[in-house]
Amino acid sequence: MRQTGATTTPNWLPQFCSGPTLFAVMIVAELVALVIVLVPDVAGRGWLPRLGVLSVYVQWLALLNAVVLCSMRAFLQRLPERTGFITAWAVGVAVTTLGSAVVLRLDQALGLGLSAPPGEGVRFVFVNAAICALIAAALLRYLFVLERWRERVRAAAKAQVDALQARIRPHFLFNSMNTIASLIRTRPGDAERTVEDLSELFRAALGSDDGQGTLGDELDLVGRYLDIERLRLGDRLQVDLDLDGVPRGFQLPRLLLQPLVENAIYHGIQPRADGGILRLRGRPLEAGVEIVLTNPLPPGAPVRGNGVALANIRARIEYHFGARGELRVEPGPDVYTVSVRLPEAAVR
Repeated sequence: MRQTGATTTPNWLPQFCSGPTLFAVMIVAELVALVIVLVPDVAGRGWLPRLGVLSVYVQWLALLNAVVLCSMRAFLQRLPERTGFITAWAVGVAVTTLGSAVVLRLDQALGLGLSAPPGEGVRFVFVNAAICALIAAALLRYLFVLERWRERVRAAAKAQVDALQARIRPHFLFNSMNTIASLIRTRPGDAERTVEDLSELFRAALGSDDGQGTLGDELDLVGRYLDIERLRLGDRLQVDLDLDGVPRGFQLPRLLLQPLVENAIYHGIQPRADGGILRLRGRPLEAGVEIVLTNPLPPGAPVRGNGVALANIRARIEYHFGARGELRVEPGPDVYTVSVRLPEAAVR
C-alpha cells in the first residue's frame, strides 16, 4: 500500500546481497563482457584472453556495486520510490566511475596495458560510466518491478491465508460449544473444564496478530482440543501419540496441526460406531520436522469434508515455508494419512 510523504512502500527496493539478485547482476555483467569482446580489437589480441580480463573486471565492478547498494539499502528504503531509484542509479554510476579510475591508475602504474592505451584513460573511464548508466537503469528497473510483483504475490497469499483461517475458527468454535452444551446438565464439572480449555485455545490462537508459535505450543493446543473431544466421544476416541523426538522449539504458524486433528476426528472416528485410534507421529528431519497423522475411515464411506482444512494448511505452508514445505495426503480404503513436512526456516 502506497504511503505519502518521505516514506515509501515497504520492501520496494530489491535485496542486493541476496543470491538471486547477485546471480542476475553477474549474468548481466558477463553478457556485457561478451558484447564488448565481439568488437574487433585494434591491438590484435585474441578473444579468449580479452574475455578473461574483461570478465574479471566487469564482475568485480558488478559485485562492488552490489555490496555498496546493499550497505545503503536501509537509507535508500526510507526515500520516496522515484528518489530512491535515481539515487541508487547515481550511486552505481559513481562507483563504476571511481572503480574504473582506480583500475586505470593501477594498470598504468604496473605497465600491464590491460585497460586503455596511453592517452585514452579519460575515454576509458567515460565509456565505462556510460555503459554502467545504461545497464544500471535497465537492471534496476527490472529488479524494482520484480520486487513489487513479489510484494503483491505475498500480499495476495497473506489475504488468502487470512480468509481460510477465518473459515476454520468459527467451525471449531461451533463444534466446541455444542460439546459444552451437551455436558452442562449431566457433567457440569467437565463442562467447566472444557470452557477453560476452549478459552486457552482461543487465547493462544487470537493472542498475536502474526499468528506465530512453536511446535510445542501447537502440540499443547492439540492436547487441549483432544481433551474436549474425549469428553464428547468418551471411549470411542483413543489417541496414540509418539512425539518425544520432535523439537518443541521449532517455529511454525499457530493452528497448523489442530485443523488436521479436527478433520481426523469428525470425518474419520466420529462416524464409526466403535470409534477408532487417532495416531500422531513426529520425527525430526535433517533440516526440519515431519508430522504424520493417521485415522481410520468408516467402512465404505467416501472421504469428504476435508477441503477447507486441507486448503488452509496447504496455503499456509506455501506462504510461510515456500516450495520446501509439503502437505501430503494418502487416502486408503480403511486408513487416511496426512503428512506434514516443514523445513527449518524463519516463519513469516
